[in-house]
Amino acid sequence: MRTKTLSIAVTATLATPAAAAGIDVTVNIPQLKVAEYHRPYVAMWIEQPGQPTATTISVWYDDDMKANEGTKWLRDMRTWWRKSGRTMKFPAAGISGATRAPGPQKISFAPGKGGLPNLAPGNYILFVEAAREVGGREMLQLPFAWPPKPGQTVRAAGTAELGQVVATFKP
Repeated sequence: MRTKTLSIAVTATLATPAAAAGIDVTVNIPQLKVAEYHRPYVAMWIEQPGQPTATTISVWYDDDMKANEGTKWLRDMRTWWRKSGRTMKFPAAGISGATRAPGPQKISFAPGKGGLPNLAPGNYILFVEAAREVGGREMLQLPFAWPPKPGQTVRAAGTAELGQVVATFKP
């Protein structure tokens, strides 16, 4: 009888998907009606309020240009560039990616993988900054607490270079 109970418990555990902590971020890139449209460069980073360090978790830029020429416009994302971009070497493994087309763009982060570090408990801010050639620049802040509460979601809406940005946290 004891073996049977154990085997049922194991089966139930295997049938239930493991919930992994992490962050799903959806960045809505608006389709702008302009004469010369360029996809925006986008940087995402995390800071802890009152701390001087910033951790870049993702950068979208023209990563396929010859001689890594696309990096010369990264400094147009001024806030990110001053906080951590200018000290990075590109392409950055697990962080760099190509620019994205207009529409919702979803990216998932797991602690200790890619750009997301293992976060200590506390309050943080997720920053999302976008800059576009022959366009503007915009930055959004999404404050959150770590470890996340079940169903925790944070939203911010841009007005020009970014649409709505939604961060959904998985405990």
